Formats: sequence, C-alpha cells, structure tokens
Amino acid sequence: MGGGDVAAAEELAVAAGRLRAELAKVIVGQDEVIEQMLVCLFARGHCLMQGVPGLAKTLLISTLARATDLTFRRIQFTPDLMPGDITGTEILQEDPETQRRRFEFVPGPVFANLLLADEINRTPPKTQSALLQAMQEREVTVGPRTLALPDPFFVLATQNPIEQEGTYPLPEAQLDRFMFMVLVKYPGRAEEVEILRRTTADAVGEVSAVLTAARVIELQRVVRRVPVGAQAFEFAADLVRATRPDEKEGTDFVRHWLSWGAGPRAGQNLILAAKARALVRGRLHVTTEDVEKVAPPVLRHRLVPNFNAEAEGVTVDQVIDKLLTMVPRGGTGGGGRRLL
Repeated sequence: MGGGDVAAAEELAVAAGRLRAELAKVIVGQDEVIEQMLVCLFARGHCLMQGVPGLAKTLLISTLARATDLTFRRIQFTPDLMPGDITGTEILQEDPETQRRRFEFVPGPVFANLLLADEINRTPPKTQSALLQAMQEREVTVGPRTLALPDPFFVLATQNPIEQEGTYPLPEAQLDRFMFMVLVKYPGRAEEVEILRRTTADAVGEVSAVLTAARVIELQRVVRRVPVGAQAFEFAADLVRATRPDEKEGTDFVRHWLSWGAGPRAGQNLILAAKARALVRGRLHVTTEDVEKVAPPVLRHRLVPNFNAEAEGVTVDQVIDKLLTMVPRGGTGGGGRRLL
C-alpha cells in the first residue's frame, strides 16, 4: 500500500472507532455484532441479522444510518408485499398541457444507501427475489429500463429464528448474496441492567454523523487494496473446499452432516471481510486469524445440513468449529505494521 493508502487506512480505523462510540450512545453491548456490521459496511457486503425479538436489531441499523449520514429506508416485509413495493412501479400520468399520457417511474424504497429489510423471511419468494438483482448488480430493472442504485448500497436484513408459521425461508441463491449472517444474542446481566436504566429514563442519546456517503465509498476502495499473503488465500480456499461433501477435501463428518457446502462467493467474502477486519482493528496486513474469525458469519448461512445433522442435534456452527480445528493454516502471517 502507498503512503496515501496508509493514511486512508488509518482514517478507516479512526472512523470505525468513532462509529462504535456513536452507536454506544444508543446500543448497549453487542460489541461483536457491531464489529461484524462495520466489517460488512467497509467490505461493501450485505448483512443478515438473526435474533429473537427485542434485541434492538432494527434500532442498531437505524442508528448506523444516522451515524454515517446515509439515506435510510425501511421495508417491513409481510406476506402481501409485492415486488413493486420494493423496486418501485410505473404509473400512468397525464400531461396537463398536451393531454398526452405516459408512464412515469416512481422509485421504491430500494433506492437508498442503507436498506433495512425487516423480517425478510415473512414475504413469499416472489417478493424476496426482488432484491436479488439489487444486492448483486446494485441495479434494478423495471420494464425496459435498468436503473443504477445509489452508491454505497448496503442491505441489512433481519429475521426471527423462533416463529415459523407464516414465514418463507430464504432460498440459497439469496442467502449467498449476504456476506454475513450475524447472530444477535441475549445481552449479559450487567448489559441488561444498563438497558433497563437507559430505556426507562427520559434521556435519549444524540447520535452525530461521523461519515459521509462519499467517504464511505473511498474507505471501501481502500479495503480492496489491503495486501493478503499466500497463506491467507490458501487457508480461505482450503476452508471453503472442505465444506463440500463431493470434493476430495471434504472430510467424513462433512459428508455425514452436510448436503451442500459453500460456493466460490464464500471464499471471496472470507478474504474481503478479513481485509476489512484487519483495518478496523488497526492493522495493514491480513492474517489467517482474520480469516478464521470471519469464517462463522460467512459460512453459517451457506452450509446446508442434512437429516443426519438434524437427527443428531448438530448445528452448522458446530460443523464450522470442527472444520476450523482441522484445516491447516500454515502460519499466522503476523508481524506487520499496526496503524494505531
């Protein structure tokens, strides 16, 4: 990285710290969730957050929008939601002067920098698929026109793992478009006491914007320029290939517990997320530890357990933990310069 990139990388580390401080004014705890969300943001990925109701998933996302000065839209997914409610629709308008009629496109809520897809698994696949093109190509096709989405474009979706009635599990093609699946867990006791103090008082934390959309784009480009050693590339590739039952790298327990493994997009996301994590933590180099730490959120929604796993009570995260103990790393790649 050149001198300009190093300065930008230092700014990213500082910006991540400032974002954490702003989020802490409203959100209590959830440090790991916040870090993973920031990694997704700077790596230009999308994030699927899973947790029971009441864990401030929606509040966290809306607070991030205020702290980054990004345009924010929320879609409450319901069974009767239609694709046009997301992408927008063409409406027949009449020109008052010429009396001629023509179609005008009215943009939907997807035309925003930060889109909250709340309870995304509560709408049928037809409507869920409206986000496929938006998340991958960052554009929307309506009729004969293809329209570019604002940059940056970041989808944060939530889903409830408890209620199954009236839900439609996301298809694998759409799950694969999310860089991370983040598990939002219950707070610790001390954190829960602090939540009770804050939410039952009159005071409300004032969040300030510490990043503009233009600066977010510049920092996302810096992430792409972070150098990665051969060991990290090989570890990421070996880890992804080890999840596939039909590959020779797949182990017996993978063949016993999984129907399908992760595709090449998982490896790409492992490297990009590891780059962003390194910068967020104040380092200019990527280690195999970075790849290891981002592996669970990158892989957990891409592995498909079979009947054996369900019958034996084996979770996807347990499979990932076992893989991480078996795939060789070939060194840590440490010893590089720190930013802070």
